[in-house]
Order: sequence, then C-alpha cells, then structure tokens
Amino acid sequence: MYFTINSNKMFFMFILIFSTLISISSNSWMGCWIGLEINLLSFIPLISNPKNLLTSEASLKYFLTQAIASINFLFSILMKLILLKNFEMNLLLTMMINSSMLMKMGSAPFHFWFPNIVEGLNWMNCFILMTWQKITPMILLSYYMNKNFLMLIMMINTVIGAIGGINQISLRKLMSFSSINNLGWMMSSMMISENLWMLYFSLYSFLISIMCFCFSMLNIFLINQLFILNMNFMLKFLIFINFLSLGGLPPFLGFFPKWIIINFMLINKFFIITFIFVMMSLITLFFYIRIIYSCILFNYMKLKWFKMFLKNNYLSFVLFNSLISMLGMILSTLFFM
Repeated sequence: MYFTINSNKMFFMFILIFSTLISISSNSWMGCWIGLEINLLSFIPLISNPKNLLTSEASLKYFLTQAIASINFLFSILMKLILLKNFEMNLLLTMMINSSMLMKMGSAPFHFWFPNIVEGLNWMNCFILMTWQKITPMILLSYYMNKNFLMLIMMINTVIGAIGGINQISLRKLMSFSSINNLGWMMSSMMISENLWMLYFSLYSFLISIMCFCFSMLNIFLINQLFILNMNFMLKFLIFINFLSLGGLPPFLGFFPKWIIINFMLINKFFIITFIFVMMSLITLFFYIRIIYSCILFNYMKLKWFKMFLKNNYLSFVLFNSLISMLGMILSTLFFM
C-alpha cells in the first residue's frame, strides 16, 4: 500500500470526520468552535512524522495558524454575545468571523501558510487538507456571511490562485494554488445555493483525489519528474486529461459546475466578477497546458532504462475515474435535461 494504515491513523481519521460533523451540526457558536479544535488536534498527529523534518515543520506551522484563527473566532463570538443582543448583523464582527473562517481554510488573503504546509506533506494528507479540511469553515461561513466582503475575497482568491501557480516547479504547490483558485468558485457557488456548493465540492474532491492518487502511486513531487520518468503513455495521458478537467476546460467534468456558476452570475448581472473568474481560469489552464506540452515533447533517451512498471489494477482504477472525468460532461447534460 502507498498509504500506511495503522490503528492510530484510523483512530485520528475517525475523530477528524467526527469533529467536522460536530461543527456543522452544532446549534451554537461555541459548539462549532469545539468541533474546530477537535478537528485541529486530530489532523496534527495524521500529518506529523518523527522521521521526516518537513512534516514536523508543516504540523507546527499548521498548529500555529489554526490556533490564531481559532482565537480570532472565539474572540469574535464572545464579543457578539457580550456586546450585541439577538445577534444582529454588525459589519466589523461579521468580517472578523468571516476572516477567521477564511484563515482556517487557507483562503486568500490569508493563504500564505497553505502552500508552505502542503509542500511538507505526503499526497494523502495533501488530499485531506485540500478537500475535507475545507468543509467546516465553508459551512460556518455560509451561516453568517457578509456578501460584499465575500465577493471581494472571491475575486482575490481566483487572481492569487491563478498568478501564484504560474512559476511553480513543485506539483504540491501547484495543486495548492489550484485549490486557492477553486475556493473562489466554491464561495460563489455557496452564495448561490447550498446544493450547488455540494455539487462543486464533490466534483472538485473527485478530481483532486484522482490527481493525488496518481502522483502518490508514481511517487512524483516535482514537474520535471513528469518529464524524466518513462511512464506508461496511457497513464501520462490520463493525468493530463484530469489536469484539464481540474482547470475547467469545456468538454470535461470540471467545467460543468463552473458553467452553472457562470450562468447564475450572468443572470444576476455580476459581469465584472464573471469576467475575472473566466480570465483567471484561462491562466490556470495556461500553466496546466504548459506542463502537458513539455511532457509530451521532451523525451529523455538517457533515462530509458528507468522504466515505470505499474500494476494493472491501479492503471484500470485511474482509467475508470478518468473516463468519468472525460464523459462526465455528456452524462451530466443528459442527466439534467
């Protein structure tokens, strides 16, 4: 197995899932805060590894940033309880609660910790951090949000996610900036409807899971490894297809939720935000296509002996998921007719 599974890991994974359910089903802000703290304390043992200094550093950084966000959140809810009766909307406190949630999920402009921590993790933990760890802050954000503030944050997210990924050589950092870019889209889907957010989040998680599984299976962490490794051409092709789907290229599954969001935003006359979203998606597609183009053109003859042998069951798993990613757009249009 590529991911080592033991009883401790399973125990902390169970608490991680359970703590998210505590937070999102709590009927008080204090209950939400307790769920967030349990979530933090269960994720740190999952990512820390005494044999690897990078993971130890990442777990310490993660603890510090999440602790700061938690203190901010706790301070905000206590201020609301003390100062305001019946929890009426107050601009400053709403922005403080929103900001602490944005910091929890690694959203811009509080994103500086996110790529650095992702760089020190293995692919399984990257997947958890980029998907599951975003559920609680997103749902708590949807309970109590300042729409004008979030529109600004959405635009900043898409811009930073697109521009930050241009000059990266690390695949983990590239995926983290892609995650920041997708957060902008996710917030806009959350403002439209909860069902649309669930659709976007589930499809995004599906695409990220394929990418993380492939990279973990091949033990790839840098872009130049994609050039050097003489891997199966079919597998290389499937990874590129999923890259394009993640970027939101029209025939693929990743475009489908973005298409719905663009439609809603145009109907509601948010033309500037839509324009920024589409332009930044083009930039993300640019750096994905640049990787693909280089990988297909470059052929390192001197490393031909370093052949990647893959078990057929892994390849068939990736092939099946990539077929869903490719044909998903056709299936979804038939399904939603």
